[in-house]
Amino acid sequence: MSDAHARLAAALARIPYADFLGVRAELKGDELTLVLPFSDHLIGNPLLPALHGGVVGALMELTALTQLAITSRSETFPKTIDVGFDYLRSGRPVDTYARARIIKIGRSIANVQAEAWQAQRNKPIAAMHGHFLLAEESAAQAG
Repeated sequence: MSDAHARLAAALARIPYADFLGVRAELKGDELTLVLPFSDHLIGNPLLPALHGGVVGALMELTALTQLAITSRSETFPKTIDVGFDYLRSGRPVDTYARARIIKIGRSIANVQAEAWQAQRNKPIAAMHGHFLLAEESAAQAG
């Protein structure tokens, strides 16, 4: 297992909610994709049916936190300062994918955007923009 894969496994292991959701990660080079396999317990509106918005939001926040954790190479996990979500369309009862893009890592705060999609990446179901507090050694290592 490569160093990046080991950091990824360690980062996801720190988040019990990731296990509850059933999230798994795919890392190809420096591109991280989190995969949320569909499960009935993720449905928020059984009439449509549609994924719960909190599940989709959590997936994107997990993606941002995990991307920061493996990029910064820190033992200390980033802390969420604030996140904003744009729900663009209903999440259908199928697998959902998410990727995060680090916009900037400063001395103590990182600015990250994430996107979630299902069948086609060019048709996202939701987007996130967030700020995360880094440990002092994280910002020094990544910056």
